[in-house]
Amino acid sequence: MVHRGSTCALALTAALMGALGAARSAEAPKYPDWQGQWERFVVRGVPGQPSHDQTKPWGLGQEAPLTLEYKKVLLDSMADQAAGGVGNFPTAFGRAAGMPYMMMAFGPMEWVVTPNTTYILIGWHDHYRRIFTDGRDWPKDLQDMEPTYQGYSIGKWIDEDGSGRFSLLEVETRGPFKGPRSYDGTGLPLHHDNQSIFKERIHLDRADPNLLHDEITVIDHALTRPWTVDKRYRRNPNPQPTWLEYFCAENNAQVQVGHETYMISADGYLMPTRSDQPPPDPRYFKRPQK
Repeated sequence: MVHRGSTCALALTAALMGALGAARSAEAPKYPDWQGQWERFVVRGVPGQPSHDQTKPWGLGQEAPLTLEYKKVLLDSMADQAAGGVGNFPTAFGRAAGMPYMMMAFGPMEWVVTPNTTYILIGWHDHYRRIFTDGRDWPKDLQDMEPTYQGYSIGKWIDEDGSGRFSLLEVETRGPFKGPRSYDGTGLPLHHDNQSIFKERIHLDRADPNLLHDEITVIDHALTRPWTVDKRYRRNPNPQPTWLEYFCAENNAQVQVGHETYMISADGYLMPTRSDQPPPDPRYFKRPQK
């Protein structure tokens, strides 16, 4: 039988432990409000499809600090597209785009913040991205891991002004990456060695809590120097937005056979994408007997 004095002592201990836990919880920095549906910030007057630097047109208009070798890759890609091909843009077939294209917000994105991981849910070419914020270091076998389009991301939350609330998420993303990858639909290229490094500073705008910044720096062997742009996303004011379903491969009429790209016509037949294009090699099909 427990004595009354012991019972009081146990109750006091439990109360103190609860108060201490509550105090520690109150002292722990709080995470920013990144809830909702975020859409790409559209800069008026910028022609072309969505680009890496939202303030400039896509392709050559990006003024990316490309090496001469990779500027030629871009020019060749655009020339091939002008002739009916897809150039250096494999995402045209509905494949995952990977970093950094996946952060373009071509379709709406959602940020899910937890203490150990921040998830970015993307409803387009790529479906999700994980940023680990549990204090882990880089895996020793990172370069031996299976390549992915999004890479491996480690982040750190920062309370910039000592207010008790996290305001900045710093992220570094490394490969090995799958490729080829490009910045935009013109085929603006990353290096074929797939050894890119991305550093990001993600935070809400100081004057507008519904504007999110992703200051992303690309370090890549196809560049003459690191390339930094400020991607911006606007929060949908609707607290219960509609989340549409996108599958890029659905109804995609483009077909790749070897190094050639063909189209499926409206009546279901294979057709060329340029006037001088050779037909596919049918060597593995039985030829009809005449």
